[in-house]
Amino acid sequence: MLDFKKFFSSIADAGQRLIGKKPLRKDLTSALQLCNDLISFKGVASGIAIAREITEIYSLFDTDQKLSFFKEINKQFSPNNNEVEKKIAQYLKEKNEQSLNALGSAVEGNRQELIRRLNMAPNGTPFLVSMREDLIKFLPINPELKNLDEDIRHLFKSWFNPGFLRLEKITWDSKAAVLEKIMKYEKVHKIKDMNDLKRRLQQEDRRFFAYFHPVLKDEPLIFVEVAFTKGVGHSIQEIIKPKTDEKSNYDTATFYSINNCQNGLMRVTLGNFLIKRVVFEIQEENPKIKNFGTLSPLPGFADWFLSLSSEKLKDILKDYEISKLDFLRSPSLKIGEPKMLEEKAAIKKLVAHYLLNEKINNKPLNPVSRFHLGNGASISNIILNGNITDYGYKESFGIMVNYSYQLDKLEKIHEDFITKGIISYSDKIKKYV
Repeated sequence: MLDFKKFFSSIADAGQRLIGKKPLRKDLTSALQLCNDLISFKGVASGIAIAREITEIYSLFDTDQKLSFFKEINKQFSPNNNEVEKKIAQYLKEKNEQSLNALGSAVEGNRQELIRRLNMAPNGTPFLVSMREDLIKFLPINPELKNLDEDIRHLFKSWFNPGFLRLEKITWDSKAAVLEKIMKYEKVHKIKDMNDLKRRLQQEDRRFFAYFHPVLKDEPLIFVEVAFTKGVGHSIQEIIKPKTDEKSNYDTATFYSINNCQNGLMRVTLGNFLIKRVVFEIQEENPKIKNFGTLSPLPGFADWFLSLSSEKLKDILKDYEISKLDFLRSPSLKIGEPKMLEEKAAIKKLVAHYLLNEKINNKPLNPVSRFHLGNGASISNIILNGNITDYGYKESFGIMVNYSYQLDKLEKIHEDFITKGIISYSDKIKKYV
């Protein structure tokens, strides 16, 4: 198998000999000068050498230097307004494909071309993923950098197209480096140690699948954990605990943990393709699996509830005596609180409202719901005490949600959600609406 890093390193070495050694300091000014050189150089070998030098200098930057670097390349390589206006006038005059392409190049500017050329460095793709992770941290207080981030994300959407990715079934026989990464990146339901991982991987009714990119060796991009169950799973503790029997009367694949591994790939769609591929793989391997659903967390629900005013709560629950829910606001709330079940109708009504009506940019406020609905799933059930851990209670009072993937309805539900904002939900949810 070709080692991409070694291959491009050898070309970079040849390119360095061609352009000669430059006595540049490893500082911001030098990095920016090299970025200008990278845009102007025509030779491939010399370009790879310059790209490598930029990545090496960037790796030495502290936080302030990284921010300055992003601000400068955002400004220096942005579209030239005068050039754009000139190309607009040219297109309006000529109205042909050549002038349209020239206009497109002017509108794009040089930021995307700079990123493309940086990707030629021996470790270019992993470097850019890591660099974007740095960039994302600056966005909340530096909104002017959003254009740079959008340029990088635009390129990543092409480079990490599912057609370029490799789906791999993770087993106990997978590479040790991969297994260690799986343990590291599992954020939803932590894997305690290698024995815990071995148990999850070796159980006959469990499956792990991950996406890999050919250039990011042994580095999973996203992975999903699946349990074969009788009906959709209702308790994460039941799913992840050691099995005491070997019954195989399952008919459902329950997706119980989906983890994005690379923060630098945030908002680069991977998960929906992963789930659909895994559904196909499971159907091929286990034809008796007829149903596909999730046991999903409800992040942010507890914080949302605690921020509600009495007026808002009354508006949602109508004639219900809202003081009965005061126990949820108590700092001494205990896991498995009996009042959760006593007031389950009101709590489920709140969850249904949260999932169906609380929006941001006309999409569900809850990110997990947004993800599954965008994939064509339907909200099928609200599960109280689905996650009876400290984290589960802090996040959502232990509440989890089942989403159903009905294979014959996926595309219709997806289209209705994306184009009309329609959220699909079951009769079990309907009674709380």
